Order: sequence, then structure tokens, then C-alpha cells
Amino acid sequence: MEAATRQRYLVISNGHGEDAIGAALVRQLTTDAHVEAYPMIGSGKSYEGACRIVGPRATLASEGWRNVKGSLRRDVVSGGLLTVPPALRFLRSVRGHYDKIIVIGDMVGILAALPTGLRDLIYLDVYKTGAARLYSAAEVWAIKQTCRTVFCRSDSLSDKLRAAGVDARCVGNIMMDAIPHGDYDARARRRAPLAVTLLPGSRALTAESFALQIAALRLIPEEERPDVFLAVAGSVNVEELAKAASLRRTALLSIESDDLGELSDGNLTVHMARGVAMGNLVEASDVVLSQAGTATIQSLGLGRPAITFVNARDRRSRFSDEQNLFGEARTVTEARAADVSAALHGLLTNMSERMRLAEIGRNRIGGPGAMEAIVAEITASATAEN
Repeated sequence: MEAATRQRYLVISNGHGEDAIGAALVRQLTTDAHVEAYPMIGSGKSYEGACRIVGPRATLASEGWRNVKGSLRRDVVSGGLLTVPPALRFLRSVRGHYDKIIVIGDMVGILAALPTGLRDLIYLDVYKTGAARLYSAAEVWAIKQTCRTVFCRSDSLSDKLRAAGVDARCVGNIMMDAIPHGDYDARARRRAPLAVTLLPGSRALTAESFALQIAALRLIPEEERPDVFLAVAGSVNVEELAKAASLRRTALLSIESDDLGELSDGNLTVHMARGVAMGNLVEASDVVLSQAGTATIQSLGLGRPAITFVNARDRRSRFSDEQNLFGEARTVTEARAADVSAALHGLLTNMSERMRLAEIGRNRIGGPGAMEAIVAEITASATAEN
């Protein structure tokens, strides 16, 4: 009888970073509710072990990553539009099946809710920073039509929605409540005075980005080279990374479930762990080389300066919007190994500068605390019919 009265929640997310946030939220909700997840793009590996995954699987060439120019066009050309009808059919089919529906990500989930009749949504906007562009009039209208409560990353965003009559709140940065930790002891592997974590991303350009990061590390004098850790997202093929960077993979040497062994060329060694242990790696490091999205933000919030390279394929407008938020905490270079290496060497040899940038990052990103407020709103006794 008790099981029959449990609330039913659906968490909708659209991207690897958003899935990770969704999985962290699910783990806070499953004690007293039945929760299912619909990752709109990709495999949704982050939800494995957390809850049941529902809905059609959609695979896009871009994997939803809009920081690269032409990504939307490539998705369309490669058949991305064919993923839309199954998604809309599924969303129509779930109307009335859940007590509350939570959408995490950018406007994709909100726009999908409009024609499918989903209403009274709880929306976690983890995309807009509030440091540059605010909501357009069309976005405000769509949010007002579909959402009951919106959690934003900045007061400037929530203020604009509230002015339009939307229940919008800024209660902290949920990304900092959702930093993944796994079964991996990075500190026990430390040998050098300093360490760097590589976050090459989770999408099509990951192997290329990793190879450039490794090339940059090879330019650091061996006596000054830091310990190197690599967070491997669930969709990434380690063998492709090894081949791209001319490294060889060694056998697993521990019983830790998130240990992926090492990559080495006999001179440079990279300690690998699953992406679910990203927090373990970053917290044991001093700097990150990052081409990731959510993980970059989390690293900066933890006080680890980041170095990111930009190339001709990146959408400069989106990159600039992010940089308005990150400020000096993220160093941006061109996509050349020598440039990345020089930036890294400068930080490794200047502790006071690392500390200064660390403080900027923590202040710009904000701390944890949003999760508690969001869970309280979701689990409130009053339920809405979708």
C-alpha cells in the first residue's frame, strides 16, 4: 500500500553534463519516490545504477554540443530531425503518468514540452549563465507556458522571469552539488609536487583534444612535469585516445572499480579513471586542462584554474559568453600545443597566481546549496497534474 502512494517523478535531461546533474538529483529523490529518467540525447550512462531509463534513445552527430560552429546543420544533415518525432510521441504518452516532471538543461526540453502538452514543469536551467545574454521574449513566453517553477544560475535570469510572472529562483549552483565522486584514490597516486587533470570532453572531438593536451604536456621539462590524471566520460573509447596521442594502455593495477589503468609512452604516464570519479581527480590536482562543459564549471568552482584552447570550429559567441562568467579563472589559448604548454608551465611555476585564480573561480561560479532547495520544491506535498 505504501508503494502505491509513492510520488512518481520523471527527470528529463539533454546532454552528458545534464545527465550527471540529473543522476545526482535522482539519488536525492529515490528514497521516498519512484523516479525515472529520460535522457533525450545519448545513452544516459550517468543514470545507470540510479534509476530506470525510459524513452527513445537519440544519437546526434554533435551529441547536443552547440559550442562548435555548424553543429546544428550537421545534426540536420546527418538525420537529426528523425529523432524528433519519437521524442515528441514519448513525451505525449507520459502526460498524466507522473506527479512531477523535472527538466534539466537548455531550452530543448522546454520547447519539446510546448507541443506535447506537458505543463507545470520544474525547470533547472543549467545552460544560461546570466553573465551575458538573458532570456529572449520568445524564451520567456515558452517558459511561462510550460513551467511552474524555474531554478536559474543567476539573479539576473530569475529577475527577468519573475518580472514576467514566472516563479523563478536563484538558490545556488546545482553543478557544485552534483560533482561526481567514485571509487578511485587519486591522491595515493601522487608522486610529483603538482598535478593536472585532463578533461578532454565527451564528444566527437575528444580524441583530438586529448592528443593536443598530451602534446602540450610533453613540452613541459621532465623535471617540472606534474602528475597527470584523465577523467574518461562514459561514451569515450580509451583505445582511440591512446592512438591519437601515441600512448599505450597498461593493464589495470588496482581493485578500485573506477580505475581504468594508465596510458604511457615510457616517459609520460596518464592515470585514468571513469568520469564518475572526476571530483576525485580534480580535488587531487592543482590545474585542469579542460575542453569539457559542466566539468569545467565544477573545476573552477572547486578553485582549480582551467586552461582551455579554442579553435576555428568553436562558436566564438558562446565561448565569449562563458568567459564573461569565468573571467581570469579560465585561461584561453589557441589550439596549439606550444600555447597550451606555455600557459600550463606559467601556472605550475607560480603558486601565488594559482591561488589568485582559484579565488576568482570560486567567487564567479558560486558554491553548493541549490540541491537542497530544489529537492524541497520537488517533494513539496502539493502535486501538479501534467
